[in-house]
Amino acid sequence: MNLSNLLKIALKALNNNKLRCFLTMLGIIIGVASVITMLAIGQGSKNSIKAQISEMGSNMIMIHPGNMQRGGVRQSADDMQTLEVADYEALQTLPGIAAISPSVNSGGQFVNGNNNYPSTVYGITPDYLDIRKLKVKDGAMFTDQDIKSAAKVCILGKTVVDNLFPGGEDPVGRVVRFGKIPLTVIGVLESKGTNSMGQDQDDVVLAPYTTVMKRVLAIDYIQGIFASAVNEDETEETIEAITEMLRTRHKLKEDADDDFQIRSQQELSEMMNSTSDMMTVLLACIAGISLLVGGIGIMNIMYVSVTERTREIGLRMSIGARGIDILSQFLIEAVIISVTGGVIGILVGVLASWLVTVIAHWPVYIQMYSVGLSFAVCTITGVFFGWYPAKKASNLDPIEAIRYE
Repeated sequence: MNLSNLLKIALKALNNNKLRCFLTMLGIIIGVASVITMLAIGQGSKNSIKAQISEMGSNMIMIHPGNMQRGGVRQSADDMQTLEVADYEALQTLPGIAAISPSVNSGGQFVNGNNNYPSTVYGITPDYLDIRKLKVKDGAMFTDQDIKSAAKVCILGKTVVDNLFPGGEDPVGRVVRFGKIPLTVIGVLESKGTNSMGQDQDDVVLAPYTTVMKRVLAIDYIQGIFASAVNEDETEETIEAITEMLRTRHKLKEDADDDFQIRSQQELSEMMNSTSDMMTVLLACIAGISLLVGGIGIMNIMYVSVTERTREIGLRMSIGARGIDILSQFLIEAVIISVTGGVIGILVGVLASWLVTVIAHWPVYIQMYSVGLSFAVCTITGVFFGWYPAKKASNLDPIEAIRYE
């Protein structure tokens, strides 16, 4: 019996039990579709995180006062006042830094006539726009002279504009109040939407850091420093240089802990990618269980098929069919069920991924390796779970098989 004849026999046997074959395929279809969809969701989420972090500045470095590694002990107010304007000015001289800005912020209510909106005003310098990849859409950025004079000017994010100026009027040149302080709007930021953690990046107000320090908070220290390395590859070296300079300026002994903490976007990206990869693997494992269940279903159906066709097997063997022919016949049936289910599962998986994007608006990205892997796994599943029933059929005694009732 050649391969062509075995294939015809296998197809005829499967055609005689269409519904049973389809129900057997269902486990494979669900398993393959689940693997493709889950991996697409995981990879789409990972790509989305990378894109949003890149938009925020992949070489961004954040410096904050205090040290969060002191055994979880609550830090005093003095511990959170370790960064000074002089530290920011000193760090400007480091060759590895492309842009740098101090940061102070205060939350409160912004008022324009009868409209008010709670937001946060951030005190920064113009370099902050380059660091955070922000752009002024209308108006202009405040100048160094505004910083020196602690001018009462600000730049509004789109969300703040929409709430304070709901009629669509131009906010540039208008005055809004933050508490008791009037701030003249000199510009509006280009919209950036939400970030990877769901935070609205347009819900922001920017002002000269001196204005926020002196007029709003009445403090003489800064709450943080934002910087960007010359390029992403030099981020770690720049962090080391910043650490060394700040420890020297703060006169810390060699065995003393830092009184500041430094974080980079690379660190955040690696952490979020690690979490995303872990979730993707978890989802893929859960989906893979469906493939295992589908494989067990194939084994069960092949056992039933062998039992039902015992006399047929005896007749074939009595007229010259070898054990390898019987083994090949049932193995081909198992592989056809598995591969057909895999092809349908791939189509269902692609459709399901598209529906996730359209209905749930989740980012998905189907990788060809996941399609190839799913197809290979379902083929191997057919061979693995079909082998034992096929081997059992090939080992039947022809005389006993013919007598089987």
